[in-house]
Parts: sequence; structure tokens; C-alpha cells
Amino acid sequence: MATRSDSRLEILGREESMRLLATDSIGRLAVVVANTPLVVPVNYALDGEAVVFRTDPGTKFDKGPRARASFEVDSFDRTERTGWSVVATGRLEEVTHFDAATFERVRGLDVDPWAEGEKAHWMRLVPDRVTGRRIARPG
Repeated sequence: MATRSDSRLEILGREESMRLLATDSIGRLAVVVANTPLVVPVNYALDGEAVVFRTDPGTKFDKGPRARASFEVDSFDRTERTGWSVVATGRLEEVTHFDAATFERVRGLDVDPWAEGEKAHWMRLVPDRVTGRRIARPG
């Protein structure tokens, strides 16, 4: 973990970033639609380092397979003015029965979408880059 000397900003390593990513179940997925970023909330779980979510046909599913995307999770304490943010960037893929082992594994994850709909399609973001930042109290 590196600390900038002129601020309380800490740059987090991949291991700490992944640990923080595993502490939540709601994050934001960013995809590009018509040359414009679209950010949507999703319920998720981790499959190793891959971010797994369920979806119905629509933007995430239509733009997803093989597309580059980012996923972000954060936590803040507004009173203490502290917090952290983790961004995973990589490739989206649909998980299907053609990869039976992965399909069975991700279907066993606790991914419970809040949005209405069947959400029968399992997707995952396989990150090639994971970055994190934390603002801590001085001292």
C-alpha cells in the first residue's frame, strides 16, 4: 500500500482492493452504449476475482458479451470524511452451460437481484485491472 505524502489518499494494492470488493453485494457496472458511458447498479457476488451478476435481455446483456466494462464499489463515512473505492476493469462474458463447471459454480453464488424480472442470464466481469483508493483519517 502506497501513501501520498501530500494527502490522506492511499493507493491500495490488488489484494486489499479484492478484499474490499468482497465486502459488499451491490455495485455499479459501467458499459459504453452509443459512445456514451452507462452506469447501472447491480447485485453481485465474486467468483474468484470475477464479478458475477444476473440480468435479463437488455442493455447489459446486449452490450455485455466480450465488451470492455468497469465495475465499481465504494463505502463512505460522511461524518469522518473517510472512505474507499475499488474499480475492476475487464471483459464481460455470459456464463452458459457450454462451460458446465463455471455455470454450476456461479449458479451456486448468492446473487439476489433487487430489480424485478427473471434475471435468467448469468454474466461476469473478468478483470484484468483492479485498482483501489482509500481516504483515511490523518494520524
